[in-house]
Amino acid sequence: MEDNQVAVTESVDAKLSEFEKEGKTAVLVSIDNTLSGIIAMSDTIKENAKAAIKALKAQGIEVIMLTGDNKRTANAVASKLGINRVIAEVLPYQKEEVVAKLKTTEGKVVAMVGDWINDAPALARADLGIAIGS
Repeated sequence: MEDNQVAVTESVDAKLSEFEKEGKTAVLVSIDNTLSGIIAMSDTIKENAKAAIKALKAQGIEVIMLTGDNKRTANAVASKLGINRVIAEVLPYQKEEVVAKLKTTEGKVVAMVGDWINDAPALARADLGIAIGS
């Protein structure tokens, strides 16, 4: 919006923040260089995700959320799932670098779950890559 000189009011910024705190990704819509609306989208948390994360943590396994989502949205989702460590705003090609750093710098054994499109390099770099398509 800024690049196209579309005015965004403080109330719109507040609404964006509200959506992000709910774990939604908000997108501004402009028609003819006039702000026309906000579309808020969110991923559906898998039915058994929270229980699976709880079981992993009970076994002493650290669960980290690595995502391209903005920090506010990622933290909202992580909070719902009981995930304490979030690495957000990571582009697909950077995810491989993060996995490599977790392995080399932090000495972690890394299992990564991700979609097979954007996460392929990171899944390959992980000690265990689990690709899900839906």
